[in-house]
Amino acid sequence: MGFSMVGSLGSQISVRNSHRRRLKFQSFSERATHTITFKSHPAKVLLSKREAIEFEERTSPNEVRKEIEQCYELIHRLGRGVVYLGSSRMGTGHSHYKQALELGREIANLLGCTSWSGAGPGLMDAATKGALQAGRPVGGFKIGKEAGEWTSSNFHSYLPSEAYLTCRFFSARKHGLVDAAVRGSCSDRTAVVALPGGIGTLDEVFEILALIQLERIGSQLPVPFLLVNYDSFYSKLLDFLDDCEGWGTVSKGEVASLWKVCSNNSEALAYLAEFYSLPLSDKCKHGTELQSPRGSVSS
Repeated sequence: MGFSMVGSLGSQISVRNSHRRRLKFQSFSERATHTITFKSHPAKVLLSKREAIEFEERTSPNEVRKEIEQCYELIHRLGRGVVYLGSSRMGTGHSHYKQALELGREIANLLGCTSWSGAGPGLMDAATKGALQAGRPVGGFKIGKEAGEWTSSNFHSYLPSEAYLTCRFFSARKHGLVDAAVRGSCSDRTAVVALPGGIGTLDEVFEILALIQLERIGSQLPVPFLLVNYDSFYSKLLDFLDDCEGWGTVSKGEVASLWKVCSNNSEALAYLAEFYSLPLSDKCKHGTELQSPRGSVSS
């Protein structure tokens, strides 16, 4: 039975299924202005503020499969490279945004590959703009919801349409982010860079970490995974993972062997340069001082 939703007036919720049978539910709010009608095709939810939101349903697993194929096609066209995970909430005024922008620029210069992200705001945007400043290609897998708010458009504000894909399904988006970092040959320079972030970032971080741990990431060659610990952002998480060793839920030293924890941009760049046997510029070697709310940090 398929369903869709439209808003209406009154204190009741009206439900209609694909057989056109109508059901009513009492609203929990005396002044609620929501009525929900369910059908078998995409529909809208009309909120009291007259906002319209488009919903798409999973009517078939083939829809998810087709979207995954679209992700792979985009990667094949733009090339694999560095995948950035990070907060969509840290805006241009945040010190981590400025550091992420510089990191995106310097990694793009160092590795010369495509930079990938979720094509969202915040630190994803910072890494994208950094790579563009370096004159390198960028790609992204956009989703219809970031930072707890519905986006007003399925279109990116400045990237050309051929550089990103707007995904309906988070599962397809994740497939794309993982595959973009796969190394098929020694000439591939890829990486996963985890910047500070919230629930969505942690979800992606631990999924990729598990794939590396279980050797299921699909890469013939090792993929460097960097956890960027600006201002000790991830230190308590790292402490928890150390506690897991004490409890026996992970083997001693196992997590540390799966990624490289970097306190600043200089450490991240030095690690990637060593991993791929590349020379570092003098600027990258010495780093740049950036001010953060917790003091001066080397980036």
